[in-house]
Amino acid sequence: MAENNISNSNLKVRFSGEARHWTDALPIGNGRLGGMVWGGVLSETINLNDDTLWTGSPGNYTNPDAPKALSEVRKLVNDGKYAEATTSAVKLSGEGSNAYQLLGDINFKFHETDVKYDETTYRRELDLDTATAKVTYLIGEVEFTRQHFASYPDQVIVSKISGNKSGSLSFTVFLDSKIPHRTSANAQNQIVMEKTEDGIKFSAVLDLRISDDIGTITVFEDNKIKVEGCDWAVILLVASSSFEDPFTNPSDSKKDTTIDCLNNLEQLKRYSFEQLYSRHLDDYHNLFHRVSINLSKSSTLKDSYVPTSDRIKSFKTDEDPSLIELLFQYGRYLLISCSRPGTQPANLQGIWNDKVYPPWDGAPHLNINLQMNYWHSLPCSLHECQEPLFDFIKNLSVNGSKTAKVNYEANGWVAHQVSDIWAKTSPDRGEAVWALWPMGGAWLCTHLWEHYSYTMNKEFLAEIAYPLLEGCVLFLLDWLIEGKDEYVQTNPSTSPEHMFTAPDGQPASVSYSSTMDMSIIKEVFSAIISAAQVLGKSEDDLIKKVVESQSKLYPTQIAKDGSIMEWAQDFVDPDVHHRHISHLFGLFPGHTITLEETPELCKAAEVTLNNRGEEGPGWSTTWKAASWARLHNSERAYQMIKHLFDLVDPENESNYEGGLYSNMFTAHPPFQIDANFGFSAAVAEMLIQSSVTDIYLIPALPRDKWRNGSVEGLKARGNVTVSISWSDGDLHELRLWSDDRENQRFTKTIHYNDMSVVATMLTGTVYTFDGKLRTVKTASL
Repeated sequence: MAENNISNSNLKVRFSGEARHWTDALPIGNGRLGGMVWGGVLSETINLNDDTLWTGSPGNYTNPDAPKALSEVRKLVNDGKYAEATTSAVKLSGEGSNAYQLLGDINFKFHETDVKYDETTYRRELDLDTATAKVTYLIGEVEFTRQHFASYPDQVIVSKISGNKSGSLSFTVFLDSKIPHRTSANAQNQIVMEKTEDGIKFSAVLDLRISDDIGTITVFEDNKIKVEGCDWAVILLVASSSFEDPFTNPSDSKKDTTIDCLNNLEQLKRYSFEQLYSRHLDDYHNLFHRVSINLSKSSTLKDSYVPTSDRIKSFKTDEDPSLIELLFQYGRYLLISCSRPGTQPANLQGIWNDKVYPPWDGAPHLNINLQMNYWHSLPCSLHECQEPLFDFIKNLSVNGSKTAKVNYEANGWVAHQVSDIWAKTSPDRGEAVWALWPMGGAWLCTHLWEHYSYTMNKEFLAEIAYPLLEGCVLFLLDWLIEGKDEYVQTNPSTSPEHMFTAPDGQPASVSYSSTMDMSIIKEVFSAIISAAQVLGKSEDDLIKKVVESQSKLYPTQIAKDGSIMEWAQDFVDPDVHHRHISHLFGLFPGHTITLEETPELCKAAEVTLNNRGEEGPGWSTTWKAASWARLHNSERAYQMIKHLFDLVDPENESNYEGGLYSNMFTAHPPFQIDANFGFSAAVAEMLIQSSVTDIYLIPALPRDKWRNGSVEGLKARGNVTVSISWSDGDLHELRLWSDDRENQRFTKTIHYNDMSVVATMLTGTVYTFDGKLRTVKTASL
């Protein structure tokens, strides 16, 4: 495999000036703690977040009146009174989610005597290769440098500020927050900030170090610390909250959050800045360096310093492939930075938020957004980053079993459209079109089988995945009721956030057996049957019931206009350009609509995507891109990728749908992180597709746009690592390998264009194929 020639400059998000808006700031994170670096010259702000800072406390996610309301809604649906059923279904709605909150800010005020700095020397950048934000500028003859990173192994945000002239650095630092709090400073050059209102408590402690024997430190009564005449200063920020788990009221917590912080800082005394940085890099590189991508032999990005916002503006004309590389790797960087073992799952904004009450509460939404956050984790070789999602599903299963029993008189567990840190499983507040959707938990459970199919980890399958799948399936079997034509049905049923026009001409959202309901259930049933085969449980009574019900599920149907029907009946769609493409779940991320097995449905899916059009929020754009990729339509997949590259003005967001902010956060607008993750997943899908038995090479490669390139380290199902290169649009070289020690020999069918080859894989061996898939070469790892 040829060496990947991505330059360091292609892995940097760059600015030539300080941030004017929050979406100009640079995100850093260690999974739990997040920071946004503004990079001001006279004053610097780092916005802080902790992934456990939420409003509220454990809730009661049951409704004893729901069974009566459910019976009423079902009768209205059976009578064909869909508008009345929609109105009545509001009785099944619950309370809204709690809200993700901010922690506070680190604030710096700098004391340079000559405040006129050379603007042409200013540089601010986020280096994805090192997960470090850096700011440099000149004042007079002094170059000032700031470095910021968030360390996962040491659970600390680290900043180093320096000047290249002895004694040139002077500043004042303090902590602040929009949340009610108190601060205190002590003689150990530390500032302590503590939340004072009810709910989850937090403490944040800032620790200051300066260069030996140079400079002075003064602690003021207003809890600010002043540094004068030093060479460099290192600032450590640690935080702790009283959140223990979704089932423990924070008022019952025995944690002393300030002591937690001080103990952490005591442990960090053993490390210099260089050692902290080295430990951070070792941890981060272990994840980030698994995958590299190069979509052009010669990048259009030269050595000159070009702000990323300028590159986004010009993309529609120059279509610079190195910007695709950057945004692809940015999605991987952001997941590493906001979802690590032991943290909360990535919420609607990852972990980055500057508001007391963020848009949509920052809550994980289970009808696309939370799932999309993790679409790229497996193909992009970040399977560890999914662990918080599985912890969250476990918590949902606890509360969801109560919701299922009380609300629906059903076994197993259920979760609806929106949740929060307390593992809320009840319906959302408000209209049925979004609130009534008991398929959120089932969709999440498809990630359990996907994780196994990529990692082939039987221990995970047996101990984590199967019990959760089992509970989900128990609910689905009870939720399905006898319907028409010997089918079982879901009733009531909605297609997320989308209305239809009932036969009587009235707007409605509630009917039966929406296509998405059926598609998700098919996927979950298939997953538990496959899991049972692996674990030797195929003869269990539960699996027999699943197999029986599987044959009675409503089939995916084609509408009179040739598209995939979104509902069980061919209702009039009043908004054919709706942002959701829920009825294409079976195409992507599901597996029940495939080119090989269901070609007619694939044609109908193409009509559906054409009907939906290109416009929509960022997450909708990337979902469409991945769906076109599944259809092996490189032109349309690329068109959706390109569509995302529209620079959003944060002062005039209402003029946009989708797009990118200057720091490459994706926009709904406002900011939602899901499209960042969906973008990486869509690009991976264009380059590699797989099942447990098959691998498809560059199935949706836009050959005229990415004529030459390579990707190394992507994952295929079956625990196979894939690296490929191509030249002039044709496959040039392929390497496959696996470290699966349990399956010493396994077979894969490799597909490229219209050609296929069956390869027997040996663990510990690399197989190389030429572009025509004729020559097989083996090489020892």
